Amino acid sequence: MRERVIKSLFYLVGLGILSVGISMMLVADLGAGPWDALYVGLSWNIGLTVGSWIFIIGFLLILINGYLLKKKPDFSAVLTIFLIGVLIDFWLLVVFRNVEPGAVPAQAGMLISGIVLIAIGVSFYLQIEFARNPIDNLMMAVQYRTGKSMSVSKTVIEVSVLIVAFLLGGPIGIGTVLVAFGIGPLIQAFYKPVSSIKSRLIHEGMAS
Repeated sequence: MRERVIKSLFYLVGLGILSVGISMMLVADLGAGPWDALYVGLSWNIGLTVGSWIFIIGFLLILINGYLLKKKPDFSAVLTIFLIGVLIDFWLLVVFRNVEPGAVPAQAGMLISGIVLIAIGVSFYLQIEFARNPIDNLMMAVQYRTGKSMSVSKTVIEVSVLIVAFLLGGPIGIGTVLVAFGIGPLIQAFYKPVSSIKSRLIHEGMAS
């Protein structure tokens, strides 16, 4: 029971930190990751909030992943995309509503902080094998259907999304490049320490 509670807390804390990081990147206005730039581009061109598009695209990906993997769609992931969408809308529309990063140094600071928080959030959220983000599963689905490596599959997906985001006028910039090349190593750097914290908390509970 304690293990389940701790893992659930890591999942929720991870999504919370992740949403703050993404929101800070968007507020910094120096470019966002391909998917986030896509959501913003859709919001600017069609309407609805960024969080709404996170949910809509995520739900479509759940159906697409199920088709590509020839499995029943993982509808448990609806919880993840719903929480991320709601949290990001909360940060953007309530907390950061009137925030102006101002000069470039302030923008850069917010951008870097956002990227670091995204990596920390993902490191927490990945500690539990439950309701994975449909974007993560899309890479596995493309690999399954094409036979290509994970890195090739992920690259093709990210580049494709980036092109669509660019055509929609989404926020593409230095932040996009930093996310593309920096988020993976950062997640790897944070994942092991976070995993150690989780294991220690679980084992301490068993010992007591």
